[in-house]
Amino acid sequence: MSRWLLPEGIADVLPDEALRIETLRRSLLDLYRGYGYQQVIPPLIEYLESLLTGTGRDLDLRTFKLTDQLSGRQLGLRADITPQTARIDAHILNRAGVVRLCYAGAVLHTRPAQPLAAREPLQVGAELYGFAGLAADAEIQRLAVESLHAAGVARPHFDLGHTGITRALLATDPRAAARSDEILAALGAKDVPELRQLCAPLASELRQALLALTRLHGPLPEVLAAARRHLPPLAAIAQALADLEQLARELEADETTVDLSDLHGYRYYTGVNFAAYGDASGALLRGGRYDDIGRAFGRARPATGFSIDMRELSRGNGAAPPRPILAPCVDDPALRAAVARLRSGGEVVVQQLAADQACEIDLVPRELRRIDGQWRVIERA
Repeated sequence: MSRWLLPEGIADVLPDEALRIETLRRSLLDLYRGYGYQQVIPPLIEYLESLLTGTGRDLDLRTFKLTDQLSGRQLGLRADITPQTARIDAHILNRAGVVRLCYAGAVLHTRPAQPLAAREPLQVGAELYGFAGLAADAEIQRLAVESLHAAGVARPHFDLGHTGITRALLATDPRAAARSDEILAALGAKDVPELRQLCAPLASELRQALLALTRLHGPLPEVLAAARRHLPPLAAIAQALADLEQLARELEADETTVDLSDLHGYRYYTGVNFAAYGDASGALLRGGRYDDIGRAFGRARPATGFSIDMRELSRGNGAAPPRPILAPCVDDPALRAAVARLRSGGEVVVQQLAADQACEIDLVPRELRRIDGQWRVIERA
């Protein structure tokens, strides 16, 4: 095997892509700062029990583990930054009231989250702690929409869900709760024959409600109306449907649908959850409410947020590449002043190291040339 080959699902980020990602990172963090979100930079590695506290089995399976040679304790390479920000809010900052945090950094997965996905996503996100009302969910979702617009996604499509509906249904029968993993898998796959078999021992009303969830997806008004007809009149379900209806009114997405059997992150999210899509098939952004996570750190705080894989999102960014300017290898104070002026104005100026330098200089489309005693930028022939 060639020594330069990288592991499967791991790839270099080359100059053009790196520029798109870094430009996007800066614009998103500036956007979040404008909303009052403070940036944190958690460590890449932590003790495993801290890294996985309150996150559920899914994240455990995606986390690389190793032994710390200093302490002998198990360490984990983070697979998600959100739990780290929850730890910072609950245990380090320890502030009363609302706290808004944002972050950007690499995470590492033992297996790709979906086919053809990278195992080292570059994650950026925003989290809001300390407010349980829908106003927090609405702000997070507006920020998610603006994030996609900032990345050049012209018409984002948001798909809403609510884990509380399935949770309320399963809680009505201990037999359903005992087989919840299998039922959740069948619901998520919309595998009606499997779900019908799993639900056979359950009461008729519960069985019909769980089967109805597989059909409750599509345009939001129609789905919510159907849900109110086919789901039992439990208070938790009625509240969840009302929350989805209100958030959909406030969400400024170009298209909004709902899927009541989308249980992505069911063990993690405790209320409204959402995913956003562009023209591509995969989700560009995922988020939702996860109120229970801070409890494990000794401080139960309401929480809602989202995260984005910048590498995936930047692929749709049509930002024009820079057009560098070549400065000749000439010892001239006027040239140095012209180069400094251009760079301070945001231009990319490449200084030629020798008069006969070639290589990447051939890729520079403009140059500084002395014309009538002045250094001027012109197009290269």
